[in-house]
Amino acid sequence: MHVLDPQRAAVLRSLCDLIVPGSARVWPEVYIDALLARMDDAGRAGTVAAIDALAPVAGSVDAIAPRALSPEFQLIRALACEAFYSDFVAPGAPGPGAWSEIGFAPPLATRLNKDWSYLGVGA
Repeated sequence: MHVLDPQRAAVLRSLCDLIVPGSARVWPEVYIDALLARMDDAGRAGTVAAIDALAPVAGSVDAIAPRALSPEFQLIRALACEAFYSDFVAPGAPGPGAWSEIGFAPPLATRLNKDWSYLGVGA
């Protein structure tokens, strides 16, 4: 991890899985952490603050639901969706990725060689 400490990473994984069920298996916090490392200071601080603001409700759908319209929730939702539906699977994560789950397999997509090395998380 480049930015997130282990506790925040665990909270973020939980938040992502509440928002995008099943996403924990691809370790979305790895993708989001790589994005955080490339953000400007204000963007990074705002995203970390959003994680911290939602941490108390990261344990259940019922707890997080009242915050669904908050800017913090909307930011984490956007990042969780991007992390999962881009078909990212962190090195060592059990997977499979979202494309397999949703049956996204048009001919051009199946020929893609997904290289996440630009994120600094392996090829």
